[in-house]
Amino acid sequence: MIDKYQLQTEAAALGVELSDAQLEQFDRLAQALVTQNQVMNLTAITEPAEIVTKHFADSLTVAAALPLPTGAAVLDLGTGAGFPGLPLLILRPDLQMTLLDSTAKKLTYAAATAEALGLTVQTLHQRAEVAGRDPAYRADFDLVCSRAVAALPVLCEYALPLLRIGGCLAAMKSVRAEEELAQAAAAIRILGGKVRDIKTYTLADGSSRTILLIEKTSQTPTNYPRPGTQIAKKPL
Repeated sequence: MIDKYQLQTEAAALGVELSDAQLEQFDRLAQALVTQNQVMNLTAITEPAEIVTKHFADSLTVAAALPLPTGAAVLDLGTGAGFPGLPLLILRPDLQMTLLDSTAKKLTYAAATAEALGLTVQTLHQRAEVAGRDPAYRADFDLVCSRAVAALPVLCEYALPLLRIGGCLAAMKSVRAEEELAQAAAAIRILGGKVRDIKTYTLADGSSRTILLIEKTSQTPTNYPRPGTQIAKKPL
């Protein structure tokens, strides 16, 4: 379905090498996405070339931005159709990947697709602010990654409670990243984080992707995250 050479080339431009077996898995992932999209709303991006750039290469920018140790615990917050979690898992099947979303049917699709690709994922049907107060998930992850979920001050309150000290939030942003980072300065400080790095990439279609890396440096105070309505009405 997809042009595997296109994907290999775009991944290589990010410094990411894909094997023939991984390229085949990406092709099967694209087929599953398009097929399932006919019966449920997963994505507006269905052209093969756009899937390669806007879903697959875009997701792989996280791996380019932040090398992860073997077996790292990763949470894809607001995974939707499985991005960036499933591409990251194809690249790094050693990762302990958890996909979080508030829509159960999307998680069902993502889990079934991962199994068909021979990959192991955990799914968490939960709102992020609820998971962040659950002892089973709080301070449990080495990386939280998220694409197009919320403005950075809100995303930080969702994500930082879920990170271990030394762990990192990879916030995937396409526009106004520096502005969002300035707006999130207080939230990052209050929640126990600091800016580790800012990585910017240009995708094959000319669009820009900025990965804001926020490191967890101290425990998040126990009164965070707040209920979702409070987070939305009064971001930190």
